[in-house]
Amino acid sequence: MQHRTPLRLAAAQPPCVPLDVAENARAHAAAVRAARARVVVFPELSLTGYELQGPVVSVEDPRLAPLVEACAETGTLALAGAPVAGEHIATLAVTGDGVTIAYRKMWLGDVEARRFRPGDAPAALDVDGWRVGLAICKDTGVAAHAAETAALGIDVYAAGVLESACDAAVTDGRARRIATTHGVWVAVASFAGSTGGGYTEAAGGSAIWSPAGEVHAQAGTEPGSLARADIG
Repeated sequence: MQHRTPLRLAAAQPPCVPLDVAENARAHAAAVRAARARVVVFPELSLTGYELQGPVVSVEDPRLAPLVEACAETGTLALAGAPVAGEHIATLAVTGDGVTIAYRKMWLGDVEARRFRPGDAPAALDVDGWRVGLAICKDTGVAAHAAETAALGIDVYAAGVLESACDAAVTDGRARRIATTHGVWVAVASFAGSTGGGYTEAAGGSAIWSPAGEVHAQAGTEPGSLARADIG
């Protein structure tokens, strides 16, 4: 049997200034320091807000330096959201060594599809002997996405999402279904506050669910709150 250290997960929902990558990167850095976790998940398009005409963010963007520095100080892998070249909605993997594109959203909303292209494959990252599968918002509602991601041998399904406050129950239902169907931990970072696309009141309530579908930790609805849990 494989022996591995427990993994501290956090799902964060920092305040977001529309299209201000520099300010948002600083807010992400503050969340990373506050979380004191090995992996911190952030919401969909967390570095720009849900501003679908916003410019792409390069992995070499100097505005991301504060987040890289925070990850270096804390030993954290941050999973942040941004539009990237090739016209994708993506998850960026940020560590003390820099930034890479870890995953491109496979299932797009109708409005998103006017600009963005779907990613072509599920993805998972190795973290200290744990396998962390990645997802973005609508992906979580597609059974095939969870199944294909689980087939990568994951222990954790980590997603960044955006839902209106009135649809907060959607996230919980999807997370519980994924956890219990595939026997994995689920960490969902849910946007809090307001953002573009008509989301004047986002749900927040980021949380971590056990493989039994039980909520182990949950944030409040306000920006700046976070959920954190040790798994293992």
